[in-house]
Amino acid sequence: MILAIPDILPPDVLADCRAKLEAADWVDGKVSAGHQGARVKNNEQLPAEHPVAVEVGNVLLQALGANPLFMSAALPLHILPPMFNRYAGGQTFGTHVDGSIRTVPGTGQRLRTDLSCTFFFAGPEEYDGGELIIEDTYGSKSVKLPAGHMILYPSTSLHQVTPVTRGTRLCSFFWLQSMVRSDTDRAMLFDLDIAIQRFGQDMASHPSVVQLTGVYHNLLRRWAEM
Repeated sequence: MILAIPDILPPDVLADCRAKLEAADWVDGKVSAGHQGARVKNNEQLPAEHPVAVEVGNVLLQALGANPLFMSAALPLHILPPMFNRYAGGQTFGTHVDGSIRTVPGTGQRLRTDLSCTFFFAGPEEYDGGELIIEDTYGSKSVKLPAGHMILYPSTSLHQVTPVTRGTRLCSFFWLQSMVRSDTDRAMLFDLDIAIQRFGQDMASHPSVVQLTGVYHNLLRRWAEM
């Protein structure tokens, strides 16, 4: 499932975070790439331990924790602290797949990368190129979202960032381990959850709302890994 989640941060918070990121000291993005990714990665990155990365990352995680759409779609168990990258002057990241296991910086904790997240700080009108191309079951999907929006997609997907030929593409990227490993199972739970919410809004007192909610939680109980 590939899902765009709008308006994660309010405009004033988004602007403040962006200003802090733009004033920070950036390094070569290859520092976080694996052996294969380093050969096709050409961008800049904020070191994971940088105070601005930690501060803005915490703001983003707090907002996501309060976002019903994200929580319903991702069912997060563990989330890697957000990282930050930027592309300009023809920089690009060729076709690659994200590593299956990541270690939380400064700890021994490891997580399985079930879902990849890209949050956009720069709007599509600010730069040319820079599309996130995700290889899906039904073909390639090109993603270039407004500032403040985020794309959530399976980490198993091949993907790339096309060359940025004008302006600067500024984003956060990170991974999470879901309580539900299977993308297919997560998608069914998400569809069921959304249907229950809509049904509840139209017919809140209908007994089927409770029955369907029970089905949802029993499926989650069957599939969840804790």
